[in-house]
Amino acid sequence: MNGKSEARLGVLMGIGAYTIWGLLPLFIRAMAPLFPTAILAQRVVWSLLIIVVLAFALRRWPAAFAALRQPHILLALVASTLLIAANWLLYIYAINSGHALQASLGYFINPLLNIVLGMIFFRERLGRMETAAVLLAAIGVLALAIYQGSIPYIPLGLAASFGLYGLVRKKIALGPVEGLLIETGLLAPFAAIWLLTMPQLEPGATPPAFWLLVLSGVATTLPLLLFAGAANRIRYSDLGLLQYIGPTLQMLIAIHIFGEPLLPIHLLSFGLIWAGLALYVAATVHRSRAAVTLPE
Repeated sequence: MNGKSEARLGVLMGIGAYTIWGLLPLFIRAMAPLFPTAILAQRVVWSLLIIVVLAFALRRWPAAFAALRQPHILLALVASTLLIAANWLLYIYAINSGHALQASLGYFINPLLNIVLGMIFFRERLGRMETAAVLLAAIGVLALAIYQGSIPYIPLGLAASFGLYGLVRKKIALGPVEGLLIETGLLAPFAAIWLLTMPQLEPGATPPAFWLLVLSGVATTLPLLLFAGAANRIRYSDLGLLQYIGPTLQMLIAIHIFGEPLLPIHLLSFGLIWAGLALYVAATVHRSRAAVTLPE
């Protein structure tokens, strides 16, 4: 597959990942009778079962064992495991505690954080418009912090944990199947112990249907595999062009389905961040057109 085909496939994988993540609040809310920690544990266990089968089907076990024999890769995967577990837990808590709108704000911030991470770790150039985009996002977050009187830990925590997770996975350039196999394998013993020893839901509450528990593995595994595949095929900062799909869907669900209020401060913060995203999109389009017009 040539470079253009790889990039096109990466874009399609990114769109698929962010669309699934955008609809994920509906699934998380359906599992709300469970405590957030129990939902996380269920996601880990069922994800591991799915990824083990997939690894056998695709013959990815040798690559996984090879990665485990390299200390620097194993250490990086421990870091990515902790980051994605923290991201999942905070996200589940936000959705089921009535903060889905703040969760969507976190994922609006994340593409602009990717620009900064791409500049720092991959030496991707940051132009004037991209710098302005990041500054607008920072002002939006600052406005929300001043209004709340505290650091908006849900949006910042989600943006930072997932941004750093993507950074680690791109740095080690490990295949999506073997990477996720190791990550879920590292988490699975803790998840199993939690499910066997800790309460899962409030007394008298009705547990979610079994098929929802099984699907939690699919809903977890599929977008992560698509995301990892996209990150290995396109520029890290270009993932920011696609990532607004997810938080836009999350925001619409929070307002129109969950009934969360859209306050003036939200409009201000979202407006500033959307303006930053618009600047970044404009800068990316301009850069692409300039590259096309360069003589071969």
